[in-house]
Amino acid sequence: MKLVRYGDSGSEKPGLIDAQGQLRDLSGEVADISGAMLSDESLARLRAIDPASLPAVAGAPRMGPCVGGIGKFMCIGLNYSDHAAETGMAEPAHPILFMKANSAIVGPDDTVVMPRGSETTDYEIELGVVIGKAAKYVSEAEALDHVAGYCVVNDVSERHFQSGLTGQWTKGKSCDTFGPIGPWLVTRDEVADPQDLELTLDVNGARRQTGHTGKMIFSVAEIISHLSQLFTLHPGDVIATGTPPGVAMGMKPTPVYLKDGDVMTLTIVGLGTQTQKVKADD
Repeated sequence: MKLVRYGDSGSEKPGLIDAQGQLRDLSGEVADISGAMLSDESLARLRAIDPASLPAVAGAPRMGPCVGGIGKFMCIGLNYSDHAAETGMAEPAHPILFMKANSAIVGPDDTVVMPRGSETTDYEIELGVVIGKAAKYVSEAEALDHVAGYCVVNDVSERHFQSGLTGQWTKGKSCDTFGPIGPWLVTRDEVADPQDLELTLDVNGARRQTGHTGKMIFSVAEIISHLSQLFTLHPGDVIATGTPPGVAMGMKPTPVYLKDGDVMTLTIVGLGTQTQKVKADD
């Protein structure tokens, strides 16, 4: 299934995309697409519904983040071997974890606003993993059973805030609008192998990032297992699993960062496309 949340920010309704690409309203079945309904049992109940029996939604409403009420927004850094190489950093021995503030979360096509005075705002297409069943001390073999589904994430980053200010990476990752999620939550039964997905990101129609999840240093299963040894992963938690090469920071000899008016287009094959216009904050 392709599950969505649509409507004005803060008052999104649950929906799904049927086989013909039609948006259908799920309000009569669930209150929201959130942790409370992401268990295998709840998803099986939705899967049993004939989409044609659900009201069709007219027009092209705004798509909100495909998951509501996110508990933890976790990100894995330097998780692609070719991205680590372009940054000149050594491959990590364990997954690098940082947190992104939930206040950064926006819809897949919402405007990305650069902080005042920013000159080093960057883009990062990432595979997002949404937890559907609580995970604590799980093995790699068990890990994917705890996944509800997958989505596209743009881990927008302000590099000076991230590395030039005293503190942790979180400073450069948590600015308002720096966490577009969606358009769809694609349930795990429709993703045969999360390590076999193609990712691309364009800026103003020019290709910047091309990647494949098979280049991950730590697989989705390894990441989930590792994190679950540290703390409990809860339904509705989101993990952004790292970005492939091509980020502005890695450009040689001169990085080309985002600027006012730029348009980012992000696609993961099978998981949908995001399009965001960049705006400088007033």
